[in-house]
Amino acid sequence: MNIDQSILSKDNLQKIKDLKNPHVEKIVEEYVNLCKPAKVSVITDSFADIAYVRQRALDLGEEKKLDMSGHTVHFDGISDQGRDKKNTCLLVTPDMKVSKIIDVKDREEGLREVYQIMDGIMAGKECFVRFFCLGPLNSRFSIAALQITDSAYVAHSEDLLYRVGYEQFKTLGGSDDFFYLVHSAGELDERNNTKNIKDRRIYIDVLGKRVLTVNNQYAGNSVGLKKLALRLAIYKANKEDWLTEHMFVMGVRPEEKKRVTYFTGAFPSACGKTSTAMVPGQQIVGDDIAYIRHGEDGKAYAVNIEQGIFGIIEDVNPVDDPVIYEALTTPRELIFSNVLVNDNKPYWLGMGQILPDAGENFSGQWTKGKKDAKGGEIPAAHKNARYTIRLSELKNVDPKLYDPDGVPISGIIYGGRDSDTPVPVYQSFDWAHGMFIGASLESETTAATIGAVGVRELSPMANLDFLVVPLGTYLGNHLKFGDRLIVKPLVFSTNYFLKVDGKFLNEKVDKKVWLMWMEGRVHGEYGAYETPIGYIPKYEDVSRLFKKIFEKKYSREAYDQQFSIRVDKFLEKLGRVRKAYLEEDNIPEEFYVILDMLQNRLTAAREKFGKSVIPPSAFI
Repeated sequence: MNIDQSILSKDNLQKIKDLKNPHVEKIVEEYVNLCKPAKVSVITDSFADIAYVRQRALDLGEEKKLDMSGHTVHFDGISDQGRDKKNTCLLVTPDMKVSKIIDVKDREEGLREVYQIMDGIMAGKECFVRFFCLGPLNSRFSIAALQITDSAYVAHSEDLLYRVGYEQFKTLGGSDDFFYLVHSAGELDERNNTKNIKDRRIYIDVLGKRVLTVNNQYAGNSVGLKKLALRLAIYKANKEDWLTEHMFVMGVRPEEKKRVTYFTGAFPSACGKTSTAMVPGQQIVGDDIAYIRHGEDGKAYAVNIEQGIFGIIEDVNPVDDPVIYEALTTPRELIFSNVLVNDNKPYWLGMGQILPDAGENFSGQWTKGKKDAKGGEIPAAHKNARYTIRLSELKNVDPKLYDPDGVPISGIIYGGRDSDTPVPVYQSFDWAHGMFIGASLESETTAATIGAVGVRELSPMANLDFLVVPLGTYLGNHLKFGDRLIVKPLVFSTNYFLKVDGKFLNEKVDKKVWLMWMEGRVHGEYGAYETPIGYIPKYEDVSRLFKKIFEKKYSREAYDQQFSIRVDKFLEKLGRVRKAYLEEDNIPEEFYVILDMLQNRLTAAREKFGKSVIPPSAFI
């Protein structure tokens, strides 16, 4: 390798040579010579190497120790607090076909631009070369990933979030079947925050199996193994007949029954994804990204590609989130980001206690009433403040988190946010209809979103932001995946947000009842009524579940109100979906067949019963 020994020592060079992979050597050589760090540290799977990264994050001031053992805090800059959609682009060649909804940039132009920015960007800094595994070790699911970064915070975060992968790279036999990600925080200011935000770039190059991300620190932009590598995996999966999904994986355990039934679930933001995965008494495998493959037994199997959580901390409190709250308030290795620190203790919005009037946060030294450059009041902690923690630190972690075979999936849940259309839970007629439900997921904007309230935004499989293939290709591969299954998972829809006169019809905890009904349906324990939209629960089943789980009476009136089929609203939804699909190319014909079928069933029901809102009793 043509790298100065004053930068890459003999010991570190040998660590790379021991992999016996010329592609790794070529990549490290190219980017070290381009970015020009003062030092390169190659990190193996050893405890000493990993401890070195953790200590460097403290030495460099990227993290600070808090009072509780193992706890540290990191601050991103005031202008670096979330995913940068504007400067996140897929690099494409003229012959590449992608969906119209995807932000793209000419590959040649984009590489030329980002290489100019990267030239010398690590000058005077230490570069960390890391090796990780997306998914369990030694698994047919797993993808090796090489990370090059000048941020010890990023490198430390990845230790919590992903499995070590140095030894995994040795199993590649010298092949280039891996992803690689290059990151630089760029020039830093006096708070160790990125200075040149205007030159922030996050470019995904699926043809090169790489992500190039510079001038940022927020983990959603800098930890490339997360949502950025998700794009690479979606591209790979759609070439190889498996699925990469923005889904949780959980084990559902009904009380008094000695079984675990595994579900995946896709929900757009603010639609109940995390709260479903963390329903009390259940087991979590993963909360964010799943790889799903066919099993030899004809079933679908899934793994969580991560071993940790990079979670939003706002509103995590001991009442609503007891498992997570306990983990965040007891000694263990974890990283807080963009919270308020007072007297060396972390505070966040909605934690269930009064916050101090002063401290340090993402804006620097903070006092209540402090204003930003535009005159807006700066909150004590950022609404997107986060925690990074290993899943193994949670009491409800599933024992199969590290199983290389994954877990068998019996059910898939698609959940949206809609105040006036879908019932709280229903089951699809079949796999194709279930995929249509996923493809027609909508999320209703709230007061927390800039712009009009109540606007439905289409988010197919809750994966819209991360698609790097045409929507038609993506949906078609879901249909083909199901065709190869002998035992297909049942597919369900959930909607926790029905309202009447501005009031929610359900309490937050009610989702446990819907979850237990879905699990029971998998095992044939509960009946259902066939309606124009799918199969809905019977009153006697859910009422017994409410009594059993909450010791609560669930009235017939509540059932009728929640599970009435709102025909006109569903027809409006189908109209929106049809319009969106017609703007895309090569949508599978089967989806239009299903759309027409649903429209005809709804119209016929309205004519038969003479009502636009049909109570469930009509379908008995």
